[in-house]
Amino acid sequence: MKVAGFLLALMLPGAMAGAQEYLNCHFLPGWEQSGPKRQFIAENLFEYKDGAAEGYLVYGFVRMQGITCKLGQDSLDIDVSEMTDEDLAYGIFTANVDPGFPVVQIGMGGQVLRQSASFAKGKYYVEITEVAANPLSDQTAMLRAFADRMIAHLEGRSSAPAVMGWFPRENLVSTKLVPESVLGLRQLRRGFVAKYKQGQAFIVLEDSPESAAAVLKSLRTRFSGATAAKVGDEGFQATAEYLAGLCIFRKGRILAGYANLSDATDAVTLAAKLASSLP
Repeated sequence: MKVAGFLLALMLPGAMAGAQEYLNCHFLPGWEQSGPKRQFIAENLFEYKDGAAEGYLVYGFVRMQGITCKLGQDSLDIDVSEMTDEDLAYGIFTANVDPGFPVVQIGMGGQVLRQSASFAKGKYYVEITEVAANPLSDQTAMLRAFADRMIAHLEGRSSAPAVMGWFPRENLVSTKLVPESVLGLRQLRRGFVAKYKQGQAFIVLEDSPESAAAVLKSLRTRFSGATAAKVGDEGFQATAEYLAGLCIFRKGRILAGYANLSDATDAVTLAAKLASSLP
């Protein structure tokens, strides 16, 4: 705890200077700051998020800055988490999206519900939660207005990762970034996953074609009965417990494929379509 406090003290001056721009209760009239601004780093995030802290750390959490605003009996808790890179900020947003509601164009992606909103821009993941005097009130308009004013003060990319556009759109249900062990395979350290009405696809960017080839070789030895598949530069197909029919291939430094299909032949067919959409 002493180490965490020392590190936080070192970070506070610069962090607070940046926080002044996007942590501002006056983005909408009538709202006023209540209490001091919050500051957390990886070492002490559990003090604020308790058991949920690990869900931030796995996405490359660097620091969180927050503020509480009040208007009458209503309050807004605004927390801005900085991640190590833009893809991970987008990843934690997609991990927390409510699948029952649409994603809207706020930064790289946003979602506005009756009494909460979230979005990602650049390396930042923003959560706005209202504690309303009337728990049944619909505050979507106010929350969207606050997010729209706040986002102008955050630096970084406003478009989703380009990889998301490589997945075929037909029968696509959802996409997300998985920070580690894609498909439950530790060799696939971090990548993007698309869920379809049948099966799921993934894309992993390796550092080089050579490292991608090494990972593909390691994966093939994992699945008994795997056979070569003519997809991309090289690939294989197999049937495995929990993954059903799958096909994994390499195209340059990209590893990609399909899993959870009725059989491996179906996975190869879909993998070939995916390979044709990759750069």
